Amino acid sequence: MPSTLPALSATPAHTEDLGRRTSLRLPATLLLVGQLLYIAVTQFHTDGDANNHPAVFTEYAGSGIWTVVHLGQFAGMAVLLAGLVALFFALDVQAGTARWAGRFGAASAVATLALYGVLQAVDGVALKQAVNAWASAPYAEKPARFAGAEAIRWLEWGVRSYQNFALGLALLLFAAAVMRTAWVPRPIGHLMGLSGLTYLVQGWVVGSAGFSRTETIAIVLAFVLDVAWMIWLAVVAWRTRDAQSPPPAR
Repeated sequence: MPSTLPALSATPAHTEDLGRRTSLRLPATLLLVGQLLYIAVTQFHTDGDANNHPAVFTEYAGSGIWTVVHLGQFAGMAVLLAGLVALFFALDVQAGTARWAGRFGAASAVATLALYGVLQAVDGVALKQAVNAWASAPYAEKPARFAGAEAIRWLEWGVRSYQNFALGLALLLFAAAVMRTAWVPRPIGHLMGLSGLTYLVQGWVVGSAGFSRTETIAIVLAFVLDVAWMIWLAVVAWRTRDAQSPPPAR
């Protein structure tokens, strides 16, 4: 008589792990897409020594894609931060410390988006109008127009500084939550934490020295760290292992 081998089914632990990793797909995708979109759009931003105001304001006034670039940056940041909020729900941490870290991290992400909206209103709209007015003003009015544009620039420094602080805090809090989540590789949390520190550095540098070379280095380092942990998280989320199907009866 033919014998039938017992079916091999996935263990409850395997099924639970698969479900958890699947829940990471939305936040991992949003995070990576948002970051890559932000980096791509930023390549079209008008270049130059941002702390040399007479020279850079002239370049800003001549930019025909200024508003589109800043709107694209806002869209990329919004998608990225939506990914952070979605990550809070995907982690579904139950431990007290990790749960509160995730909650405050999500709140900080929402605050970051609000600050970034203000930043792009100041930079993408108000500063552009101010430099346009300065560039087209009669010679006698140029000093006053330039002073007005600089005041808006300094306001931009302040908003960017606190936006960076909020984003850095959000990443540090999420890093703490991830490192307390057993089914997510701990090195992802380490990279998130390092990325958060680079944003804190950016916040301090912008608030004290403006858009200096040091701040540029910190931005590039943050991009590298962000892309690294986001790709890793996406690999974890999309690397599914289907339960073994039972072999055919003999």
